[in-house]
Amino acid sequence: MAERVYNVLFLCTGNSARSILAESLLNHDGAGRFRAFSAGSFPKGKVHPMALEVLESLGFPHEGYRSKSWDEFSGPDAPHIDFIFTVCDNAAGETCPIWPGHPMTAHWGIEDPAAVEGDGQREAFVQALRFLRRRIELFLALPLASIDNLALKAKLAQIGREEGATAQVTA
Repeated sequence: MAERVYNVLFLCTGNSARSILAESLLNHDGAGRFRAFSAGSFPKGKVHPMALEVLESLGFPHEGYRSKSWDEFSGPDAPHIDFIFTVCDNAAGETCPIWPGHPMTAHWGIEDPAAVEGDGQREAFVQALRFLRRRIELFLALPLASIDNLALKAKLAQIGREEGATAQVTA
């Protein structure tokens, strides 16, 4: 029997930096087991150039990404989403659409690297990528086929409290 493929949606307000980084990382590291998407509540309309530059320079997928609304994932033609992770505190506090299938959710907030301007911006993006990659590594190590929902919810919340967390959200 083929292993199940899980769909994961990363949400941020602008869908231009953190959620794009997470989408690329999970599609790369979770290839075959996961399919990642990203969206925003108020998408900026374009992906931050530094996000794409950092992804490319570190060997991660960087082409074809676009800033899009979370509405694309709440309609009847949207892919079934198994997990939703908010990666910014603003998106975590917003009223989200009703997601078909009631996916498991968690908050994995980190600082916005796009808020850094000048010489430190690239390093801020690299650090954001590092924080997200650690969360994704921990997520990929979870025994999703055998863990009960309550334990899974607690583990996902714990992952969100890893180094670089911007908010302490409880399970």
